[in-house]
Amino acid sequence: MSAKQTIQTAVEKVGQLRQLAIGTPGLAQAVSEIKAFQAKRFTGTYFDLLHTPQYQPAAQFFLEELYSEKDYSQRDAQFSRIAGTLERMFPKQVVQTALSLAQLHSLTEDLDMAMAQCWLNSSHTKDNNLIANYVAVWREVGRRSDRDLQLSGALAVGKELVKLTSTPGLRLALKMMRKPASLAGMADLQHFLESGFDTFAAMEQEENSVNYFLNAVEVREKKLFSKLYASSHTVAQDAITDIMKYAT
Repeated sequence: MSAKQTIQTAVEKVGQLRQLAIGTPGLAQAVSEIKAFQAKRFTGTYFDLLHTPQYQPAAQFFLEELYSEKDYSQRDAQFSRIAGTLERMFPKQVVQTALSLAQLHSLTEDLDMAMAQCWLNSSHTKDNNLIANYVAVWREVGRRSDRDLQLSGALAVGKELVKLTSTPGLRLALKMMRKPASLAGMADLQHFLESGFDTFAAMEQEENSVNYFLNAVEVREKKLFSKLYASSHTVAQDAITDIMKYAT
């Protein structure tokens, strides 16, 4: 499948999920609640990195661009518009990064929707214990292989951004793209690329900083997954409870 087809398919799927949420009573609110909780969980899992100058920019970038509850509809629309001209409008090194991001975003929205549908309909969510409810819904949805794929996708985006930082002249090329991108209505996508480039370029100057950060994400997420999918519901709930003590 070409870059154009891959991006368009991913964006179309996200659009369909949004329409489903809008058209189903209570579902959009459930999606919002799931995303808000997950963003807060991220701040707890990476509390130390978010409060360490060396790693804070990368952790904040992941939080805002990959794990945030914010609305990405404008960026999605921009992806859709440039799907057919991606390779002509942006430097070729950007193409794989855009593909990785589009695929990750589509899978993330799909998993969030599955969680939200369960959240809306499950008997587990009738009380006020938010952590217990989230764990129950996570375990009911399951989809372990998709969770692993989601994590590998997030890491892939990080690794692609690292590759961009080692491409001679790319930072200047991105800077020169600001006005054309803005005129073409692609400011959000341009911001993502520049922000990601600058974040990881700065970390590359510190030996092993990028590898440490990406490894920390992989290790911590996999450790959490193993507990959330554990045979004991108590183990899973305790894992989230411990994390949320540090959430902000």
